[in-house]
Amino acid sequence: MPELELLDYGGGNLGSLRRCLERLGWSFALVTQPSGDRPLILPGVGAFGAVMAGLSEVRLRLGEILREGTPYLGICVGLQILLQSSQESPGVEGLGLIEGEVVRFQAPKVPQMGWNDVQARQSGWPEGFVYFVNSYYAQPVDPTAVLYQAEYHGLFCAAIRQKNLTAFQFHPEKSGAFGEQLLRHWKEQL
Repeated sequence: MPELELLDYGGGNLGSLRRCLERLGWSFALVTQPSGDRPLILPGVGAFGAVMAGLSEVRLRLGEILREGTPYLGICVGLQILLQSSQESPGVEGLGLIEGEVVRFQAPKVPQMGWNDVQARQSGWPEGFVYFVNSYYAQPVDPTAVLYQAEYHGLFCAAIRQKNLTAFQFHPEKSGAFGEQLLRHWKEQL
């Protein structure tokens, strides 16, 4: 039986994440309906509203299993959908599992694209450089939910960890050896 599930909702960055998981030697099943029996990874590339629309068939099930404690790793917009709303898609509700909203960078150049240093806000997590492509970032109401912060024309939330939910705004699968280290660390915490 595969040890992880990788959610295919019709979008996302499945190719590079699949190759990364294979390099790590992890067994996974590509699923369109999460079972709740195994840790779930949701890779994200795209707009908040489009991803929520892509999840329309599994949204209730996804929210249910995550509330029940299924370990979750969200990547990029896979982090953003955990919050209640996003400035990117006014009127579209997120999963609402983390109180807060997703806001647009107020910077001369948007999106942020490239390597950036992340600083851990929770103990036991390594620090290093990761690869970002984002115009928006999460603003959780509870500051203790912030796992990593980074600087891009001001400090911003680069990752969240709360209970069974872990999510990176950056792309660990595109962040070389350090990104793979982060994925291994996440799995060790399960």
